[in-house]
Amino acid sequence: MDFDLDEPQRELRTLAAGLLDKEADPEAHEKTGEPYDARLWATMARAGLTGACLPEESGGAGLGPVEMAVLLREVGAHVAPVPLLPALVTGLTVGRHGSAAQKGRLASVVEGGAPYTYGVGGRVAVANGRLTGRVAGVPYAAQAAGLLVAAGDDVYVVRPEALTVQKTVVTLDDAPGELIAGAAHELGLLVRAALTATASGVLAQALKITTDHVRTRRQFGRALAEFQAVTMQIADVYIAARALDVAVWSGVFRLAAGLDADRDLAVAALHTADSALRALYTCQHLHGGLGLDVTYPLHRYFAWGKHTAHALGGAEAQLDLIGDLECS
Repeated sequence: MDFDLDEPQRELRTLAAGLLDKEADPEAHEKTGEPYDARLWATMARAGLTGACLPEESGGAGLGPVEMAVLLREVGAHVAPVPLLPALVTGLTVGRHGSAAQKGRLASVVEGGAPYTYGVGGRVAVANGRLTGRVAGVPYAAQAAGLLVAAGDDVYVVRPEALTVQKTVVTLDDAPGELIAGAAHELGLLVRAALTATASGVLAQALKITTDHVRTRRQFGRALAEFQAVTMQIADVYIAARALDVAVWSGVFRLAAGLDADRDLAVAALHTADSALRALYTCQHLHGGLGLDVTYPLHRYFAWGKHTAHALGGAEAQLDLIGDLECS
């Protein structure tokens, strides 16, 4: 399988990288206390990035999982505080499986409005189209324009007024939901692809920051990169980054082609929660105390990497999933 991006995908990557290089300022955003950078979100909407993978019926570009991974890898590389991940995941799910009315309601996201979000972790009972239960790990739950809830094999779209939100935990109490039949499995795959693609960008940039540091930082009259132990450790980080990249691109290319992507994305999730996370620890170690300084950027990459590993359920959960897939 050829994982090289085609020309439109490369142009999309260049557009996203250039915009985020210029406009993303996570340090300034942290001082505001806001859940995401609304100014950056509006700028991305004007550039067509918020609607890149949303259906054409809603004014989006109708692009697929590969383009989603291209964009989210850049978001991860810039630790950009925007809700692009849930916006693209839910947009792709509705675009592929939703009704015309459901697709039309995504138009506000294309224009820079509040995104839809998703809930794939929790126990939800459905009776006559009404949902009861709790869903954990819902990104931007309090700000979302709607929630896609996985329940059994299906997905239900729930309006925000029917949700009780406490941080990232959503409680549903006989909440009305609009059915998207048979979409739960693909929603789960898209979530896994989106998280791992973001982690790929996070680790790639953390590696760059660290290699620049060891190349210029001197101890005992020598650059850190001249010490064999440091060279071996940075090589381990590089190998972890490349292994994650291969698994992510394999998964999203298969997903885009309509092939079975479960195993590839499970492997990508395992790398994200295991070797990639250990690689971020190594990046911290090679910086010494500097890596924890809030005025130095590395701590954000470490935090994003660890959060993504938790969102995926950790390494043991991925090993269990891979075992189940191999035995099925």
